This record gives sequence, C-alpha cells and structure tokens, in this order.
Amino acid sequence: MEDAYSDIRRWEDMDIDILVKIFQNMNIYELTSGVAHVCHTWRLASCDPLLWKTLDLSLLKSNFIKIPLEPYVYVDGRSDKTFTRVLKIALNLSRENIVTMIFHFNMYVSDDQLTYTAERCPRLKRLVMPVWNRIKKTGICQAVRMWRDLESLTMPSISNPPYLMEEISRSCKNFAELKVMGPCDIYFASTLAAFLPNLKVLSLRCSVLFKDALIIILECMPGLEVLNISHCLLMEVPPQPAPRRVLGALDKSILERASRLKKFVTCMSESCTMCQRTRNDEGLIRWYKYEEDLWRDDEVSSLAI
Repeated sequence: MEDAYSDIRRWEDMDIDILVKIFQNMNIYELTSGVAHVCHTWRLASCDPLLWKTLDLSLLKSNFIKIPLEPYVYVDGRSDKTFTRVLKIALNLSRENIVTMIFHFNMYVSDDQLTYTAERCPRLKRLVMPVWNRIKKTGICQAVRMWRDLESLTMPSISNPPYLMEEISRSCKNFAELKVMGPCDIYFASTLAAFLPNLKVLSLRCSVLFKDALIIILECMPGLEVLNISHCLLMEVPPQPAPRRVLGALDKSILERASRLKKFVTCMSESCTMCQRTRNDEGLIRWYKYEEDLWRDDEVSSLAI
C-alpha cells in the first residue's frame, strides 16, 4: 500500500523556481490571498525577491467622499482596512526587498500606513506617490529620511514644497528623477532650483506650467538633462492689469535655453488628444474621467509605469 502512494507528488514537492514563475503572473490581491499558507515550499516561493522587486498597489483605490474640512476627504473604513491588510501581508512577504513601489493616484494613504511602509522598505529607489490629503509634513519627512537610496519620485503637486524638497536633498543623495502631476508655478520652480539643482530628469506633463517657472527651471537647474512638458497648459502672466494668457507655442527664448538639454519633450498641438484634455480640464487633468491606466503614461520611459 505504501508503494502505491510513493509516486504521488504533494504540493510541497513542487519546484520552487516553477512556483516563483507562476506567482510572478499573479496580481497583488492573488499574492496576498493565502498562497503563502499552503505549505512551507509555497511560503518560501512567495517570499522570493523576484516577486517583490516592484510592489504595485495600483489595483487598490480608496472609496472616498470629499468634505469641506481637513483633510478634505473621508475614506470609507472598509476600503482602508482592505488596503492595510494587503499592505501588511505584502510587506511581510517582501522581506525588505522592494525597490519600486507604486500607489494608485486615488489612494488616500495615512501617515501610519506610510510610516509602516517606509520602515519595511529601506532599499526603496523609486516611489509613485498617492494623493497627499491624509499625509502630514512630519509623516512624509520621516519616510523620506528612511529612504536614503531613493532615486525617483512621482508625486502630486504640493502647496508648500520647500520642506519636502529640502528633506529629499538632505537625505537622498542619489535622487535624480522627479515627476510632478500638478501645477508648476514660480514658487515650485524656485524650490526645485534651490534644493534640487542637480536633478537630471523632470516631467511636468499634462499640467499648468507658467512661462516664468519654465525659465527658472531652464536657467537655474544646471544638472537637468531631460525635461518633459508635453501637453502642458503654458501660461504667461504679463504686467497688470493685463490678464493671464495661454501660449500656443514655445518662443525662441525658451527654445534657446532648452537647447542645452539632452532631451526636451514638448507637445502643444491643437489636434493632440492629451493637449485637448489638459485645456478642457484647465490644466488640472482629471484622470478619473479617462482611460483607467492613462495616468501611468509618460513620454520619458524611465518615468512611465
């Protein structure tokens, strides 16, 4: 009788390398749904570093409503608990091997969730940030201090940028790439020039960009090599009482300043769908209205998701 069952393979007899290949085709929900609890072999495979080089949490979005008081958003408790559960399981399985982390732009992460993430991702090099509403100054600065290897950040616009840029400048010595999904005015551009003058890659696509801010970026960031302003709503603010106006093309002074760059990516075509969308949304593009993964795009390949 024992011989009859000796050739039957058990779950734990599966080759770990094959299991890892299978698990690589799973999304974050599937990876955290219990495969690690099947047996010891599956647990080992589910913790393999190949699975956790990138943690893509973009399938998870907050269920929320906007409110008139800070943080100006109320997040449904059930979606918050689901996110926390998935996050904790994933970070436990990753064993500090995560190098790239991607949040959905409509995920309202709290300070506690961000701190928990930072403590368990000390090797992080690339971060795609969610919206800021529930993250306080102390929370993001504390996280950045733990991410000393951070090289690339995609972030929403921020009303008071100096504290964040200063912390990045102080803590992240290899920081080289920044994508801002929101308006870039003189204040923001001046902050970049002051704290990140040696930034190599900057993307401001699909947002309001003021001409004076663009000039500051081109003149005061000597380390900049790649600049993407595709589909931006380029604004000029003439002396009062003249009103602001939208520019339809880049003038010679801008092009001359940009000639030093290795790559200057632009698109201001009236026939371009993305340019039309930026204009229709008045420079603050509402990604939720369009294709599901459109927010992931970027003409700079290293910033595309």
